[in-house]
Amino acid sequence: MGRAAFAAGTKNYQAMKPAVLISCLLLFAGTLFAQQPDSLGYLALGDSYTVGRGVAQSQSFPYQLVAKLRQKNIPVASPVLIAQNGWRTDELLTGIDNQAGNARYNFVTLLIGVNNQYQHKDTATYRTEFNEILKKAITFAGGNSKHVFVLSIPDWGVTPFANGRNRDKIAGEIDAYNAINKQITQEAGAIYVSITDLTRDAGDDKAFVTTDNLHPSSKMYGWWVDRLSKAIVKGLKN
Repeated sequence: MGRAAFAAGTKNYQAMKPAVLISCLLLFAGTLFAQQPDSLGYLALGDSYTVGRGVAQSQSFPYQLVAKLRQKNIPVASPVLIAQNGWRTDELLTGIDNQAGNARYNFVTLLIGVNNQYQHKDTATYRTEFNEILKKAITFAGGNSKHVFVLSIPDWGVTPFANGRNRDKIAGEIDAYNAINKQITQEAGAIYVSITDLTRDAGDDKAFVTTDNLHPSSKMYGWWVDRLSKAIVKGLKN
């Protein structure tokens, strides 16, 4: 090779170096990005308490929960909800069949039963249907029961909406339903998170309900999330 040709080749190589370097950096960055953990998938099953009736979506407990977990540096995707105002256990089962498909999630929350109690449905039916829902929830969590978190039914009997009603009777019925869902949850190896006491502690303080005097306010949901998030952080280690 002559001196001129060698010089030209060297010049071309020098010109190529930045392009090669950039390509290598992009390839490395792409590989590094691909290795970052994906956001955790979250499915919330329930009724109006899961929907967050009367509060902004961001203030419902599933969305507050996601925000709380992100603050703890746990990457969680926006929640997927299968929930409607007024749903009983049978209606949630239908909703799951119609909406769930074969998707799998890293964790699932379940809160259902207040409308069974409010409509005076028998507890035997609730037991059967709740058990079926919980089995589906565990399947959605990839078969890991420790990634399914069941919330107890709140006591709406303490709210201003219940003025003039038999509060003791309501409390007794709520306790009976919660005894059922707690037993089934524990037997399945899922995680039970009681929040009923929080609603009773708040009593008829209007700061803890929405304008309908019945459904929880964002402040009450925040109380739930403080307790629930701790259980989830612990449970996700399993």
